Amino acid sequence: MSVDTDVSPTAADEAERPAPAGRSWSIVPLLTRLHFYAGILVAPLLVLAAVTGLLYVLTPQLDGIAYDRELHAAKIGAGLPMPLSEQVAAAVAAHPTGTLSAVQPASAPDATTKVVFSLPELGEKQHTVYVDPYTGEIRGQLTTWWGSTPLTTWLDDLHRNLHLGDVGRAYSETAASWLWVLVLGGLILWCNRQWRRRGERRRGRAEATLLYDLTAAKGVRRTRSLHAATGIWLVAGLVFLSVTGLTWSRWAGENFGLALDGLDSRTPEVSTTVGGGGAAPGGHHGEAAAAAGDPAQIDAVLHLARGAGLTGPTEIGLPAEEGAAWTVSQIDYVWPVHLDRIAVDPVAGTVVDRSDFADWPLLAQLTKLGIQAHMGRLFGPANQLLLAALALGLLCVIVWGYRMWWQRRPTRADRRSAAGPPPARGAWRRLRLPLLVAGIVVVAAIGWALPAFGVTLVAFLLLDAATGAVQRMRRRRAAPAGS
Repeated sequence: MSVDTDVSPTAADEAERPAPAGRSWSIVPLLTRLHFYAGILVAPLLVLAAVTGLLYVLTPQLDGIAYDRELHAAKIGAGLPMPLSEQVAAAVAAHPTGTLSAVQPASAPDATTKVVFSLPELGEKQHTVYVDPYTGEIRGQLTTWWGSTPLTTWLDDLHRNLHLGDVGRAYSETAASWLWVLVLGGLILWCNRQWRRRGERRRGRAEATLLYDLTAAKGVRRTRSLHAATGIWLVAGLVFLSVTGLTWSRWAGENFGLALDGLDSRTPEVSTTVGGGGAAPGGHHGEAAAAAGDPAQIDAVLHLARGAGLTGPTEIGLPAEEGAAWTVSQIDYVWPVHLDRIAVDPVAGTVVDRSDFADWPLLAQLTKLGIQAHMGRLFGPANQLLLAALALGLLCVIVWGYRMWWQRRPTRADRRSAAGPPPARGAWRRLRLPLLVAGIVVVAAIGWALPAFGVTLVAFLLLDAATGAVQRMRRRRAAPAGS
């Protein structure tokens, strides 16, 4: 969002000015300049994030089209499903290479069973074989990443790093780091503007703030109303996307992980130790160098898991080493979520450990739910529609913001310009000293927690200072001698 005055400052106004004698407690002038520059410079990154995020939201439907054969059984309802061990045996026969590491039984009458194999040359990725649960037919094989199809993986990488690896992740983290600043800053600026103009309106303050002012004259006033009112409606959703996106970003995500450790709020693991021997706390498929479990035991493992209350979509992980327990995890991410996990000893017929979602630390629960909502899973199609609306709304707000910048350009013959000038420099020097000191401390703390924000903010300040120095130099050169 962006809020500007109708009378734009001239180029001369942009020169460094002496601080006024009276200092103010208002941060509005400083916030206006920050919002203006950040909006112009960060908006292209937000456009990329919005467009790629919108594409990612559609992955369930795109997967259903692109991988219809792999994901769906051919003989829907053709009698009872085969024993899971026989389905796994069919997959092993069709995929003799690799290490069997996990199995996801068919979660719907028309779904296939997913049998996952780890191969050293694939790194974090796996080969997933899709088996018709009624006939044992191999419906196909895909190279997956933590259960995601190649198409979903490609779109996920596009959204996270533009397929540029760790270098590309800087774009998405910078966008997420500034999104909440722009949104909350715009909210403050628009509410301040509406408050100052309260005597000019007949409508109530809340109504004027939340609704489009279609009675405004065409031009920058009309565009500002569209820009700001749309932004107001998107505030909660955009801040949510910013915060949840940062939780698994490269640099801010590491700091968030340290905070979880300090608060003892990590997601609990289940121990796969059986009778004093075996493995450390169990993990997801792909983490073990070799699986030691007998695939013939998988029916007993699934039976024990169902008896322990793990219903719905599940993933069965084979033991990481000889003598360790199997793990069974619920993977139902649709609200109400089912994410309980247990470790099973099929020989003794016992559950040796369990971790129920209801018992997780509150922060771990909120983190998990936030990530699933960010990915469009938590509320099913409703979640997808909401994310799509947020992405499209953000794109509209950005377009209107740039349009305002263009509409505010000087058009007089002696002052033509391609775009509107920024708000006047020097706003920070008008702040009262206690507020300025407190602001510096707060911003420094945020910059430490969100390194992408901190680094880019410093870059903005240096650019602004350099621009001001160049302008002052030009003005001195242009000034008449002796003036």
